Amino acid sequence: MSNLRNKISRKLILERLEKTGVEGCTVIRDVAGASTRSGGKHNLAMTMLDYVYIIALCQPEKITATAEAIRTILNKYGGSCFISDAIELRTTRCVG
Repeated sequence: MSNLRNKISRKLILERLEKTGVEGCTVIRDVAGASTRSGGKHNLAMTMLDYVYIIALCQPEKITATAEAIRTILNKYGGSCFISDAIELRTTRCVG
């Protein structure tokens, strides 16, 4: 699950993710980008460096509960949430 958020709601999202049992997450700060949403017009808020990108990992059976837990925050503050499958490539041996 990846989520593009402003700093205001970052804490709320992270608290909800923890409550739903998300096993891990990464927060990347000062994200900028452009969107094709809103009829192809760029969202100026997305170009400001006050956004964070949250990548959260959870088991498939927790996806619905996790999505519902953050939906109210998305509805209030805006943002985007993308849910997709991921496969972890574990390192078995480091050669240095």
